[in-house]
Amino acid sequence: MAQSMMRKIAMGNMFVLVGLTRRTSSRSLVTGKSLTSKKVRNELPPEGEVTKSVFMSQSTDIYTNLALEDWMYRNMDFSNHHVMMVWRNEPCVVIGKHQNPWLEANVPFLAEKEIALARRNSGGGTVYHDRGNLNISFFTPVERHDRKYNLELIKRALYRGFGIKSFINDRHDIIVQDKYKISGTAARLSRLVAYHHCTLLVNANKADLSKALAKREHGILQTTATPSTPSPVRNLADVDNKVTVEALQTAIGYEYLRTTALRLVDGGERQILKQRGFQFVNPTDDWFPGLSELKNDLESWDWTYGRTPMFTVSRSFPVPAELLAPSRVYSATQELVITMTVEKGLIDDVTLNIPPGLVESGFHGEASVITHLKGKRFTSEALSALEDAMLTRRSTRDVKKLDDKEQFVAKCFDQVVNTI
Repeated sequence: MAQSMMRKIAMGNMFVLVGLTRRTSSRSLVTGKSLTSKKVRNELPPEGEVTKSVFMSQSTDIYTNLALEDWMYRNMDFSNHHVMMVWRNEPCVVIGKHQNPWLEANVPFLAEKEIALARRNSGGGTVYHDRGNLNISFFTPVERHDRKYNLELIKRALYRGFGIKSFINDRHDIIVQDKYKISGTAARLSRLVAYHHCTLLVNANKADLSKALAKREHGILQTTATPSTPSPVRNLADVDNKVTVEALQTAIGYEYLRTTALRLVDGGERQILKQRGFQFVNPTDDWFPGLSELKNDLESWDWTYGRTPMFTVSRSFPVPAELLAPSRVYSATQELVITMTVEKGLIDDVTLNIPPGLVESGFHGEASVITHLKGKRFTSEALSALEDAMLTRRSTRDVKKLDDKEQFVAKCFDQVVNTI
């Protein structure tokens, strides 16, 4: 049995047990795959035999925390032990499992600001995280998965701790001041286990949030990806300046531990003393064997971008007059149209519709270059392939620079793959 050092912290007239847990303690809570895989269904104890813990992640890395969620989901048995994990991240954008990052996020801004982009394993919409967010994950057996219970806990904690009134809408968002969203929600369910997670805006950088999720002229015509539903948002600190991430974490953790496992019954201090308390967890392979492999998968391009549902993008670009054949007068604006189908993050098909004026001025090769783009990532990798193809098709192989017309085509292509 793992040993833990315990200390008490005062909270009003009550006390919450805080576990400063040694590295072996997380393993004592784990039921291995070999055991869970043999179960046909969960054998669930009565409510009074279920204990609770609040896990506090010591990492602020989005990929590590998502990997920790996934590790717990895969390896732990929550039949008689429910867990609420609280965690924070450095600035990042997190998209749902079935979403399109190019549609949901301002990818160039994220690259410029070195803001991480991550795809999670649950559904739902896109969210922005930074140190001003509190993220919460509730783990239970799948039969006892209850979003409304979890959100009511948060709602009660907001009112008990800060006097903030809120309500839960039909989308399971938490709303304050009648219209402002402070929390979105998503979940993942398997045959045995479920987790439900949400993020609470406390004092997030709203300027970066707005820019990171800004909708731009992307040209995406068709997609099967799940779209986000935009909503007006507000930081809780703007509602009450006494709200901090630390204070909110304590208030919600306290509410979780004092509430019975299945019903929203306030058991007070007596209920708290039955629980396993707060426990600091260190998301490393020493504590959670195999965690780094899960993290590497979540960080990979193949997961973040390569899992994007198929989409078609099309953009039109007016051709500058100086690039057109000067001997003719054109009755309409001459436009270059670039259309691409992208599947699993890779270019599957490309069409370059070249206006007559550009062809007559000397640009050729539209048919000979597109085959070089198929299978390339929808990134600057495709732009490099286009430029190489336009150079390769020339009869004079020692020319290493694109002419003005080719540079225009490359610039337009760059705007499609790098600015949407």
